[in-house]
Amino acid sequence: MSQHSAGWTAPAAEVLRVTSAGLAGVDPDATPGFQGEKADGAASLATGLAALGDLQERLFARSAVGEAQASVLLVLQAMDSAGKGGIVRHVVGGVDPQGVELAAFKAPTAEELQHDFLWRIEKRLPAEGKIGVFDRSHYEDVLIGRVRSLAPAEEIERRYDAIVDFEKRVVESGTRIVKVMLDISRDEQKKRLMERLDRPEKHWKFNPGDTDERLLWDDYMAAYDTVFERTSTDAAPWYVIPANRKWYARLAVQELLLAALRDIDPQWPLADYDVDAERKRLAAS
Repeated sequence: MSQHSAGWTAPAAEVLRVTSAGLAGVDPDATPGFQGEKADGAASLATGLAALGDLQERLFARSAVGEAQASVLLVLQAMDSAGKGGIVRHVVGGVDPQGVELAAFKAPTAEELQHDFLWRIEKRLPAEGKIGVFDRSHYEDVLIGRVRSLAPAEEIERRYDAIVDFEKRVVESGTRIVKVMLDISRDEQKKRLMERLDRPEKHWKFNPGDTDERLLWDDYMAAYDTVFERTSTDAAPWYVIPANRKWYARLAVQELLLAALRDIDPQWPLADYDVDAERKRLAAS
């Protein structure tokens, strides 16, 4: 994944991959790897969208003729109001929806609780030729699961290794996993949540439980750092994206998706018929 788009001084996958410093090594206001301001980011996002659409269409076209052997899974994790919805709308939402599979994971249903925590996740993995998007994911089971003590400590501990084994198998099957944590500051979150209360058209997006979770901010940050330490692997590394600047977060996720698709390098499928003969038949019809 060494290729990078104009405006980037280094590949996003290199500058955004989580380090041993964890969240302490990330400035939520920063724009690592990108040389420019908001207007430059908007221009780069538009240019990148065209490239993303082309690569995604090539991947989907191969699946349509039964030749696809790869897919991409974007995993989005973050505290509330960090911008997951904006990523879905402004980055993934700009490509052909036929080639996208979106799964938004809420609290497990009664049926799902009767199975292992990964059961419902595996059912929503993207098919070959598709870009899958997880708006929250199996990581909730070791984040809120740990912070809120929704499972015994030994079960949480088991889940870290289970996730690593699961993702290794998914990658070996041909899926590129792009795991993203959108990192906003506590003050920025308060500002965004207050905006939802100040604007009637945003009231539907506010959940009183968001304030309750804010009170456990430090616990969640510690839980994320443990997740990075235990589940960031060469096969499926974690990327922490500074997200106080929405434009940068969207641009960074787009760049990571572009890198994954360029690594796949999907080509247009070849016609399984005589093109010249069909052109003549059509002209004569």
